[in-house]
Amino acid sequence: MFVADSNAARAATASLPHPDPSNPWKQIVEPVEPFLEAVDRELAGQVAAFDAALAEYAEYALTAGGKHLRPALVALSANALGGTRPAHVTVATIIEMVHLATLVHDDVMDEAQVRRGRLTLAAQWGNEIAVLFGDCLFAQALRLAASFPTPEICRAVAGATNTVCAGEILQTRHRFNFELAAAEYFRVIEMKTAELFGLSCELAALLAEAAPEQCAAMRHFGMRFGVAYQIYDDCLDLFGLESVAGKSLGTDLVKGKMTLPLLQLRDCLNGAEQEQLRACLADWQPEALPRIRRLLKEHDALPPCRQAIAAQLEAARRAVDDLPGPGRNALLQLAGYLARQVDTLGAGN
Repeated sequence: MFVADSNAARAATASLPHPDPSNPWKQIVEPVEPFLEAVDRELAGQVAAFDAALAEYAEYALTAGGKHLRPALVALSANALGGTRPAHVTVATIIEMVHLATLVHDDVMDEAQVRRGRLTLAAQWGNEIAVLFGDCLFAQALRLAASFPTPEICRAVAGATNTVCAGEILQTRHRFNFELAAAEYFRVIEMKTAELFGLSCELAALLAEAAPEQCAAMRHFGMRFGVAYQIYDDCLDLFGLESVAGKSLGTDLVKGKMTLPLLQLRDCLNGAEQEQLRACLADWQPEALPRIRRLLKEHDALPPCRQAIAAQLEAARRAVDDLPGPGRNALLQLAGYLARQVDTLGAGN
């Protein structure tokens, strides 16, 4: 039904290594490591698709490494429905390129200096180059999606890209909005983050020629997992260590993003305390971070965030209840991995 030939993609069907039980993340992704390596090769191969004058930027952006969480979701979802095909590698590459484009733009807006342990593209070459090259990444992802012989893939990728960008715009409009409702926060993160997770699982199912109800269930798993992941990431921005996270932290406070921990804190404070918090966030100074962390701890703002993540992960687990055991187990392990990461939040702060 769907065809996308490449030598790199065919490598994804190689025999799978035995998982390494000593590392939780490796234990999950090691069975799909050949797939992720194939995605890396296809990403590197995309450098040649750009004008030669842009090759330096393309190589920098497309060979940065990372966990490849969205491609991993494509592979794990496909395995749950019968196994990966060469087309799955191409779809994973497309989704990762869309994700990388959003990161390039995010780093411009957040004035972030570090991403994946090295300078951001904006820090390296300036905001103007970064914005324009982010646009090029979006365009190339859609161009690659259009190479499929049927329009479903390109239509889905274009729709998801539109949703992600709309979510980013909404988040930007809500900066320094101290009155932001929790429901609007969840709507924004569903659009800007969860959409690509949902797309990864849905297209994996579509390429596996799964039944429509299975495609919908896989999308639901990805959406719920994506919301949980974004809440975790928002908590990490407040409680994490840059040396561990491998990226600039504290940027949400600098840019006035009212994330779930701050919404929880706001709702725990009395009127006078809320005004003090509002003033602090409106004129943010980095030296205020320890005070914010102390307030979050004193008012138990983190446990409700953990509970929200747990609820999303439970909904994700329920979405795949009807899948065969072996395939479902890998997805459940992924949810469990995120749950364990959540348990480390706030340690030492």
